Amino acid sequence: MGEKKQVKSNPKCGIRLYNVPFGGKRGMKLTKLCPKKKASNKRGRLSASAKFHRSLVREIVGFAPFERRILELLKTDREKRAFKFAKARIGGHKRAKKKREEMQEVIIEMRK
Repeated sequence: MGEKKQVKSNPKCGIRLYNVPFGGKRGMKLTKLCPKKKASNKRGRLSASAKFHRSLVREIVGFAPFERRILELLKTDREKRAFKFAKARIGGHKRAKKKREEMQEVIIEMRK
């Protein structure tokens, strides 16, 4: 019926420590516990469902007014001005660069 999935294990997990009174592995005989992966390691990754929802909302709602202005600036080959405008509206250098790249991809898709 239900087959067990093999879980990738850390090679250091499950090592037996021996009952030796000295040395690096001194102490009681026991098995090491594997720490679970933290949820914070997934932060920033886009899941398939989130990607689908965002594309659906974009399709229905369209672009925000500032995004339409960025598109107009990019169509007239004013990339630097579009970046400055995005930076003023969004508030960050990296975010503005990402938004500009995103809008450039939209223009490329529109031309196809």
